[in-house]
Amino acid sequence: MNVPETRYAKSGDVHIAYQVVGDGPLDLVYVPGFVSNLEEAWEDPHCERFLRRLASFSRLILFDKRGTGLSDPVAIADLPNLEQRMDDLRAVMDSAGSARAAVLGHSEGGVMSLLFAATYPERPVALITLGSFAKRIWSPDYPWAPTPEEREREYEEIERTWGQEVDIEYYAPSMAGDRAFAAWFARYLRRSASPQAAIALLRMNTQADIRDVLPAVRVPTLVMNRVDDRDVNVEEARYISARIPGARFVELPGADHTAWVGETEPLLDEIEEFLTGVRQGPDPDRVLATVLFTDIVGSTQHAARLGDKEWTRLVERHNDTVRKQLERFRGREIDTAGDGFLATFDGPARGVRCALEATRAVQPLGLEIRAGVHTGEVELAGEKVRGLAVHIGARVAALAGAGEILVSSTVKDLVAGSGLIFEERGEHALKGVPGVWRVFAAAEG
Repeated sequence: MNVPETRYAKSGDVHIAYQVVGDGPLDLVYVPGFVSNLEEAWEDPHCERFLRRLASFSRLILFDKRGTGLSDPVAIADLPNLEQRMDDLRAVMDSAGSARAAVLGHSEGGVMSLLFAATYPERPVALITLGSFAKRIWSPDYPWAPTPEEREREYEEIERTWGQEVDIEYYAPSMAGDRAFAAWFARYLRRSASPQAAIALLRMNTQADIRDVLPAVRVPTLVMNRVDDRDVNVEEARYISARIPGARFVELPGADHTAWVGETEPLLDEIEEFLTGVRQGPDPDRVLATVLFTDIVGSTQHAARLGDKEWTRLVERHNDTVRKQLERFRGREIDTAGDGFLATFDGPARGVRCALEATRAVQPLGLEIRAGVHTGEVELAGEKVRGLAVHIGARVAALAGAGEILVSSTVKDLVAGSGLIFEERGEHALKGVPGVWRVFAAAEG
């Protein structure tokens, strides 16, 4: 996983963190919901796939709003209003060299995006909202929003539980029961805002009411909502689209309020078609491959003992040794980062045997390596590979000890009858990977 470079734009006296991903012909600014953290978002493979897909047809601009994530913190008493947040969006666009861009606002981010489009119609070429609302407190003419009493209970709940592993069934029911995702989501919230800031931001959102602004939105607009979203009722999206001249409304399947989980393809297809006129370009090349990660055990200690010059020479000998084994077992070298390799194979047994032979071959150099092997579908991106299978291979390798080759249960099952033997190493929650995975140590039969 390659996390994009985080840059900073200056908005008044506040630094706003942002990233630019992709090089498509259209600029697209993603305005996040309630809170966000640019770098933590890439740790979840679902979120990474979602953002990569947006960047496949656009030059995607991401940012953390002031007081959240990697942007400058602000005093609770000085949390931004919608006007200041629009200033931040303009500052990010200016810093990224974007005179005009499509704007995609999710949840609370949609409120600011709608106001931005009405206030600065010369900046957005199009507007998209997802799971957004026009008002966040109940009234007889807007009956879908929470009541004041419900909001007070929400503030109390946040103060009591913020940053703990959360019950994700409300915001992401399709991920219910996935402990790894729940743990990541709790970490994401924790690194996005403090409990006090989270409550103050919710209070600010409660006061927002942009209903009278909607008829002034004059840019091409797409309004989307999942039909069973428990946090923002689909009727709120209908209300918004009905009041924006020429707006298009799309009702999507699912109940997730979190944008990047559940059935994301219909959502992403609608965005791409609205912005480009094409529902989806050709699928990226995807193949089944075996992924091998290796690295040298104790490299820091070796380097300190030998000095930079001798250590560099030793690493080069290590690299030559491993490459000979890759060639022998028809492996394809993808990347060499520091003292480790990422390689792919067209068969899992070849990947495991390569790891075993490489482990033996480096021993005369006074080195030990560890390795992880997994088989799954990968996306080919030029000379690189990416996708969930790559994440799993890296996480499995991280569990290995000195001289140990660990494999996923997928690899073990696929090489039955190969003569390789396996010893169970238990079940593990792999960081950023859904579910629990069984891991095995590999050896020659």
